[in-house]
Amino acid sequence: MAEDLTLFENKRIRHIYDEEKETYYFSVVDIVAILIEKDYQSARKYWNKLAQRLRDEGSEQTVTNCHQLKLQADDGKMRKTDVADIKTIFRIIQSIPSKKAEPIKQWLAKVGQERVQEMADPTTAIDRARETYKKLGRSEKWIQQRMTGQETRNKLTDYWKDHEITEGEEYAILTNIIHQEWSGLSVKEHKNLKGLKSQNLRDHMSEAELIFTALAELSTRQIAELDEATGMEENSKAAKEGGKIAKDARLQLEQRTGQKVVTGDNFLPASKKPKQIKKKD
Repeated sequence: MAEDLTLFENKRIRHIYDEEKETYYFSVVDIVAILIEKDYQSARKYWNKLAQRLRDEGSEQTVTNCHQLKLQADDGKMRKTDVADIKTIFRIIQSIPSKKAEPIKQWLAKVGQERVQEMADPTTAIDRARETYKKLGRSEKWIQQRMTGQETRNKLTDYWKDHEITEGEEYAILTNIIHQEWSGLSVKEHKNLKGLKSQNLRDHMSEAELIFTALAELSTRQIAELDEATGMEENSKAAKEGGKIAKDARLQLEQRTGQKVVTGDNFLPASKKPKQIKKKD
């Protein structure tokens, strides 16, 4: 997950992006503090009372949809904080009478604006990504492979969406099955190998890692389409088969070249590079 801190009218709104679930989560108390124009402790007490009121009114689902994630507090420590996605935050905002409600809604819309633009015009996302990678010093060859891999990924998730797979947790589970099968590592283990924390794993993959990831996801989609896979059980089977095709190709290449495809190499600045951890065979 990647954490961000944005100032809204000189007040902070902590939000975090879950890359696997492709979802933004916002600190509920930070939003409440702005709406009621009080300090953090007052906002925390207000939110506790509001949560109880929502339960009493039969809006239990709104409160249930709030999760706890560790966010950085004022003292610099990571503490568990109530967070919610944009849809739930909008529901909470509607429950609080405040002149600040509309500006907050506009801010939330702005945060999600890029995603909306990308859905309406995919070239917007592609152009934005290319420019970002260029500024980071990535080669044209690497950028092209990253873009190709993302297109392959999008086609797979489009298939899942239309075949009874829920965006978020189920996407993450299937993604991990594919990744574990082709690479021999879970997504988390692969990130640990590269010394990554909040960074996007694919943004730190080598050209070879990107190619095999794309092969695994392409194979998964084509198998799922052929079998008309629907639901988690059938798509999990397709994910495992698709990942194995890429695994077999990886093993053949490694045997022929004597070089490992999955490595701890990354694009982190030299000052942030961790000690290399050897991948288990």
